[in-house]
Amino acid sequence: MKVILAQPRGFCAGVVRAVETVEQALELYGTPVYVRHEIVHNQHVVDSLRRKGARFVETLDEVPANAVTIFSAHGVARVVEDHARQRHLRVLDATCPLVTKVHNQGRQYAARGYQVILIGEPDHPEVIGTLGQIPSPVVVVQTEAQVATLEFSQDTPLAYITQTTLSVDDTHAVVDALKRRYPQIIGPDTRDICYAVQNRQTAVRELSQWVDVVLVIGSPQSANSVTLRDIAAETGIPSYLIADGSAVHSEWLNDQSTIGITAGASTPEAMVSDVLNALSRIAPLQIENLPGREEHVHFRLPDGLITRQ
Repeated sequence: MKVILAQPRGFCAGVVRAVETVEQALELYGTPVYVRHEIVHNQHVVDSLRRKGARFVETLDEVPANAVTIFSAHGVARVVEDHARQRHLRVLDATCPLVTKVHNQGRQYAARGYQVILIGEPDHPEVIGTLGQIPSPVVVVQTEAQVATLEFSQDTPLAYITQTTLSVDDTHAVVDALKRRYPQIIGPDTRDICYAVQNRQTAVRELSQWVDVVLVIGSPQSANSVTLRDIAAETGIPSYLIADGSAVHSEWLNDQSTIGITAGASTPEAMVSDVLNALSRIAPLQIENLPGREEHVHFRLPDGLITRQ
């Protein structure tokens, strides 16, 4: 079987920063350190950090007073930050800087008197955190159909912001619907959607032109991984979201198949190797790398940690 690997794929700079935050906190402060929510949406990453001494919790009430506590890459609401201060927790904030940028945009729009509309998935941790960072009511919309139900008057000052991990095409469509209905609305260019999300979506579109089947390696809880699978499926070829090599089914493939592989931004490269090993047990592999955009972004670790040079 021929296998073509998308480029770029896997870990983005925000995920690297989040994982390194936990690893260095363990080295610097010892075990345990507490992480609110999964540091990123990938069970293999979470399990690896848990084995090293990280403890994952959903509420700060589960954290002992004065303990080292890490906020996940998705960001948190201000009420969570306040709770941490009240508990005297030693906080390391691993929120992706691109998510923090959205928080800042939303607060700035609200401070200027705009009604903020957030394009995103209502139950996603990033959206929940963003809502809690803006000190005024925010309306969440996910689809063009939901835009049609908005009841703001034409003279209402409106501004939109977006979840960072959405499909670029879907976000374009929702923004266009907002602009058609409310020509006065303002907001960031959709190029402000996470660079890594855009790059991986562009790569999977290109990959889909050359293969018979696409395997997206990532968690079903990872919005950007689900989006990659959806984009590949929209091209009309079979596309599957799998966590690792154990999820590969031989009936998806045959010895003449050309298989495309990509990975979500929270998926470690070790899982790509695991899938390749599983495929090699079905048939010998010819592996190629599809040329694509190279990424050189690096985010500084949170205050309170020794930055690796």
